[in-house]
Amino acid sequence: MRFSYFFLPLLLLFARLSSAQQADTTIIRYTGQLAGQYTSGGVNRTLFSTSHSVTFLRGLHFGAPVTGSFTFGKQEGLLKEREFLLNSTPYYWKGRFRFYGIGGYERSNLRGIDNRYQIGAGPGWAIYTDSLNREVAVSNLIIREATYFQDGSSRTVARNSTRLKVAYTYRVFSLNSITFYQPNLQNFEDYRVTQQSSLALRFTPRFAITGTYTYTFENRILEGKPTDNTNVTVGVSFSTK
Repeated sequence: MRFSYFFLPLLLLFARLSSAQQADTTIIRYTGQLAGQYTSGGVNRTLFSTSHSVTFLRGLHFGAPVTGSFTFGKQEGLLKEREFLLNSTPYYWKGRFRFYGIGGYERSNLRGIDNRYQIGAGPGWAIYTDSLNREVAVSNLIIREATYFQDGSSRTVARNSTRLKVAYTYRVFSLNSITFYQPNLQNFEDYRVTQQSSLALRFTPRFAITGTYTYTFENRILEGKPTDNTNVTVGVSFSTK
């Protein structure tokens, strides 16, 4: 019931947008990544992460990326990270203008979150874009968020979500970076920052070696949980054209 309450309005909105587009071939693009980290000695740590993205392109102006990631990590033999994130960000574009929707679900052992649901919408603008899929874009969405914590407490807030996206390719190298700043609209001292950058060295048209940097900060979490977390991983990725 919670899932349908948060996601049904979003699906209805973008069903209308997609039906308004001209008939055209549907294009599906997929990217998957596996990465990990192992250290021993002063600090014993193991970390495994995997992320997947499927983008549906339909008509001349409609797209629907769906992304998911899972991270599992232990430190000194104790479970620290068991993070799951699923997002869908359907969008309508015309020229440099974008209009986005967002529906998200999250679980986080690191921050003590049993379930978190998000739904929202807002405009965006491509500052730079070219035929090689290089892009610098910003967006600003209003989202409604419900969080259910492991201690049984919960809260529902409205946030402003500002995103900066950078995608750049040069020969066999590609850089993708996404930064989010998400303050609570009723209390700007309650905010989240998320940043992920991935540098890939492509050695075939579909396979690449990747290095990924991820940083998260959230100042309203359960007592005893860390407010920020940083991960650096190296792995491989596969993508279709």
